[in-house]
Amino acid sequence: MAHERLSPRQKMIGMMYLILTAMLALNVSKEAVEAFKKVDKSLTTTLANYVIKNNLIYSEFDRAAAENPAKAGKFKTTAYELKSRADEVFNYIQDLKKEIILTAEGPETKAIQGDEIIIEEVKKIDENNVPSQILIGANYNGKASTLKALLNDYREYLISTLDGKNPTAEEAIRKSLNTDDGRDPDGQPSKWETVTFHTLPLVAVETILSKMQVDVRNAETEVLNHLYSQIDAGAFKVNKIIPTVVPTASYVTAGSDYEAKVFIAAIDSTQTPVVTVNGTTLPVDESGRGIYKVRASSTGPKKWGGVISLKNPSGATIEYPFESAYYVGEPNVVVSPTAMNVMYKGIWNPIDVSVPGVSPDKIKIKVNNGTVSTEKVKNSKGVAFKGNWSINPTAVGQNVQIIVSVTDASGKTTPFAPVEFRVKPVPAPIAVFAGKNTGTIPKNTAAAQAGVFASMPDFEFDLVYKITGFTILYSEKGSDFEEKSTSSALTPKQKDLINRLTRGKNLFIKDIKCLAPDGRTMELNPIILKID
Repeated sequence: MAHERLSPRQKMIGMMYLILTAMLALNVSKEAVEAFKKVDKSLTTTLANYVIKNNLIYSEFDRAAAENPAKAGKFKTTAYELKSRADEVFNYIQDLKKEIILTAEGPETKAIQGDEIIIEEVKKIDENNVPSQILIGANYNGKASTLKALLNDYREYLISTLDGKNPTAEEAIRKSLNTDDGRDPDGQPSKWETVTFHTLPLVAVETILSKMQVDVRNAETEVLNHLYSQIDAGAFKVNKIIPTVVPTASYVTAGSDYEAKVFIAAIDSTQTPVVTVNGTTLPVDESGRGIYKVRASSTGPKKWGGVISLKNPSGATIEYPFESAYYVGEPNVVVSPTAMNVMYKGIWNPIDVSVPGVSPDKIKIKVNNGTVSTEKVKNSKGVAFKGNWSINPTAVGQNVQIIVSVTDASGKTTPFAPVEFRVKPVPAPIAVFAGKNTGTIPKNTAAAQAGVFASMPDFEFDLVYKITGFTILYSEKGSDFEEKSTSSALTPKQKDLINRLTRGKNLFIKDIKCLAPDGRTMELNPIILKID
C-alpha cells in the first residue's frame, strides 16, 4: 500500500485551525470562537474516516496472516499492538474532552451522548477556567502532564516500529506529535502544557484535543501503511492450532476470584471444543472459550492446566494440553515519602514500585533523565536494599521522571501520572589517616600506615571514593617541608617526614583529592593529627 498524503480537505481543516487559533490570540469576537465548532465538527468527520480507513487496513493484515502466517503473522501482531497503543491515547484524549464539558456544564448537558460529543450542543463555549483547572492544575499537576507523557511514549513507539526504514513518515510523526516546551506570548520559556492549553476557552481546547486525536490516527495510518508494505504474503493455509489461555487477571488477592478464558486460537464455528481441568469439563461460551474460575484460598504462585479436545476434519479427536500460572498475593498498602524524593547522580538508587492488585511482572517503568537497572543495590553494610529497580540519574539540576504503567490481561496498558525525584550530586567523603581526621595519634601508629583513605561513615550507600593525591607538611624551626603523593599511598619521602615527627608535633595532610563515583574530582578537607 502506497504512502498516503493529506487530502485537500484535511489541508483545509488544518489551515482553518491555524487561522482560528491566531484570531483567538487576538481576542476577536465571540462569532470567531463559535467558528471553532465548525472546525471541531470537521475534525470529528475526519476521525470517523480514519477509523473506516484503518479498519480496512487491519482486515488486510488478517487476510494476509491467514494466507501466510510465517511471513505476515509478525506484522499482523505488530499492527494490532499499534492499534492498542493508538486506541489508548485516543480514548484518553476523548475522556479528557468529556470531562471538561461535564465539569463546565454539568451531567444534564446534551453535548455528551455516550462516548460521542455533539459540539453544536456545547453552551459554555467561552468558559476558560475549567479547561485550565483540569489540564494545568493549581500546582501544575493537571492531566496535561499525563497526556504529554502518553504522546511522548506513543511517538517514540511509532518511530521505533518504523525502525529507521521510513524517514519521511518518521519526520511527519515527530512534527505532528511534538510536545516540546515553548514560549509564552511575552517570549518567556514555558511548558508545553501551559503553551498549549493555558486560559483558552472551552471550545478552543476541545478543538485542540480533537486535532491531537486526528494526529494520533494519522500517525497510526502512516505506520500501518509502512508495516503492510513490508509483507510479502504467500498463499498457504493455517496448518497449526495453538491452545491459548487468557486470564482476566494474573495477580489476585486472597479471598477474591481467579478467572481465565481458555480457547483455541483458530476456531471452527461448526463445532465446540471440550475443555477439561482436573477431569472436570468447563462451561464454554459462544466463541468456544472455556471459563475457568477458582477461589484463591492461599497466597503464592499457582499452576494449573488441562486439555482442549477438538475433532479434526477426518473425525478423529485431537487433544491439546495447556498449562498456565497466576500469583495470589496479600492486599497491600503503598506509602511513599513526598518531601524526601531525592536521587544521587553517578550511583544506582534503588526504588520499589508496586501497584495494589497488580502482579509485579505486569508493571513497567520508563525514566526520563536516567537509566534503569534491575540489579540489586547494597548498603554500606553489604545488605541489599528493598527494591525491584534502580535508577542512575543522568544530570543534576533536572528532575528524574518515572512513568509507571501496568498491562492487564487484555493487553491494554494504563499509564500513571509521572513521579519526580530531585537529583543531587553524591556528597564529599571525609579523608582519614589511620581511621582519623583529627585528634592525636601515636608516632608508631602513624609510621605504620599505608596511606590516606576516604570514608563515608554516615552515608547509607556503599560508595567507593579513590584518593588520587595528597601532601604531607612538616614544620621544624621555622621551615616547612612538603612531600606529595599522586595516589592514596604514602611515598618513601613522606614516610621519612613522618618518622622525623616528635611528640607534640602536628602531622598535616593537605591538598587531598579524590575521584567520586560520579566521575567528579573532589578536594577534601585537610587532616591534622597531633603526635602523642
